[in-house]
Amino acid sequence: MLKKLTIVAFAAAFAAAPLPVMAQSKKDSVVMAMALEPPGLDPTIAAAAAIAEVTLYNIYETLTKINEDGSTSPLLAESWTASPDLKTYTFKLRKGVKFHNGEPFDSAAVKFSFERNAVATSTNKDKSLFQSFEKIDAPDADTIVITLKYAEPNLPFLLGQASASIVEPKSAATDATQPVGTGPYQLGAWAKGSSITLSKWADYRNATAIKLSKVTIRFISDPAAQTAALLSGDVDAFPRVSAQRTIAQFKADPRFNVQVGGSRAKTIVGINERKKPLDDVRVRRAILAAIDRKAMIDGAVDGFGTPIGSFYVPGALGYVDTTGINPYDPEKAKKLLAEAGVATPLELSLKLPPPSYARQGGEILAAQLAKVGIIAKIENVEWAQWLSQVFAGNGPHNFDLTIVSHVEPFDLVKITEPDYYLGYNNEAFNALYKQIVSTPDEAARAKLLGDAQRMLATDAVAGFLYQPQLITITNRKLKGVWKEVPQYENDFSTWYWE
Repeated sequence: MLKKLTIVAFAAAFAAAPLPVMAQSKKDSVVMAMALEPPGLDPTIAAAAAIAEVTLYNIYETLTKINEDGSTSPLLAESWTASPDLKTYTFKLRKGVKFHNGEPFDSAAVKFSFERNAVATSTNKDKSLFQSFEKIDAPDADTIVITLKYAEPNLPFLLGQASASIVEPKSAATDATQPVGTGPYQLGAWAKGSSITLSKWADYRNATAIKLSKVTIRFISDPAAQTAALLSGDVDAFPRVSAQRTIAQFKADPRFNVQVGGSRAKTIVGINERKKPLDDVRVRRAILAAIDRKAMIDGAVDGFGTPIGSFYVPGALGYVDTTGINPYDPEKAKKLLAEAGVATPLELSLKLPPPSYARQGGEILAAQLAKVGIIAKIENVEWAQWLSQVFAGNGPHNFDLTIVSHVEPFDLVKITEPDYYLGYNNEAFNALYKQIVSTPDEAARAKLLGDAQRMLATDAVAGFLYQPQLITITNRKLKGVWKEVPQYENDFSTWYWE
């Protein structure tokens, strides 16, 4: 309560002060903020969404581009065609494109990038996608042909994600700190722990269309500090800001534009099914029955979320409401634990990454689980620890429970991966997923997607919580900032001052 009063008092003090000038004279530069600093700047070797927020479509480009409405359009590929069975895709590449270091962009660079993502030692978060490529042919410099082991109707969309960024072969090894791409911006400076500056690349193929010459990205994790930075004019834009408790003030202030957009993110309680007794579906169902989704949404994100019951969100093709499969029922949770032969209190670790939704949500989750005899021992960890200890494909998967928001727009395929951190290995689900991607007819595919959602909910693969509703606050004179969030990105090529 004290923290909330402090935030309100702090914000009120700024509101009462004379209104500052908010970067209105900086017509060709902008200061943006984001909550987390990326661990590196190569999105093809690490899973952190913060990397894409800085680099995707800015430093690096992809064959295709995912637009604000979720549609896919050409980027480095001018066009593409698919075989009737959706197993072979031919991409015609844009000609005359160069990387920042002057090397040519061509089919050899695409082939190198995708094959690099697929090798056994790859740490690409979508390695399984690239390993599903039967072969990659480059018949000429401007053509790339991808033959898949099985059909993939979503391939053009998937190749617009940060994990499919095209890297320059000679510089790939150092991209994490010295990124080289084909995008409109280059890394200007990186003050570790503070900010990253991107500078417009003068030799970009369409440089005249890029209105911002410099973008400074500041890292501000504390919600009160985020609010203060916006109110003071130190920051011009804050996509996905933690302003749930102060949003009314920003809406009432004519200096700001407030947008609340949907996302394809899924916030879940991750359950490590490699560990006993979590390998017992009755125990996992008990955990889900102990969770009051509404209380989680109200407490963790101040009501800015839509309940979900599976690894899928409203608005996606074939979505079905599965929240009724594992409803809140503490008494049922106790009975399920007893049926599974679990003696209470059952002690489980709960590892929480830095975002406030995880830390605040973790406190609520622990309190809810305690009511049914499960003691969740909270351990707050930094992102690097979470990625290595909890999420990394090669283990050690050293956790029982965690809370995380998966921001990828379409990632059901992750559930089929044998080394995925949840540890759910179900041949029936894997077969169903292959049937989904092998079905060209969209209506039939949507029906199968509904079956997949129901299977994941019935098997209590995770504690499915909510689809986040994300807040973006900008200076009202700054235009081109997206409201909807099909994936975590900040496409600075669309930003400009009015």
